[in-house]
Amino acid sequence: QVQLVESGGGLVQAGGSLRLSCAASGIRISIKPMGWYRQAPGKERELVAKFSSIAGVIYADSVQGRFTISRDNAKNTVYLQMNSLKPEDTAIYFCTIGGNTWGQGTQVTVSA
Repeated sequence: QVQLVESGGGLVQAGGSLRLSCAASGIRISIKPMGWYRQAPGKERELVAKFSSIAGVIYADSVQGRFTISRDNAKNTVYLQMNSLKPEDTAIYFCTIGGNTWGQGTQVTVSA
């Protein structure tokens, strides 16, 4: 059974940083199209960052230059380093394998 478990969310002040982790089990992530999405209250789920076999890494314009997605294949874990956080980054952050398998999400709240 494939499982994704996110962690690392929390409450942070604007300008601060957080690192989210997504630990996978039941599957090797090394060649999988892993990605991070987020969903704010009353809004649709949106792409934050993902690995692409064609483009390498794709970031949403709103996080370009502030967020970095990475992976540790030995630990079977994907990370999202988030710097210079803004209140508009407040959302539940989800890890996914190609948009088909999803984790339960981790809450990120950025205070002004």
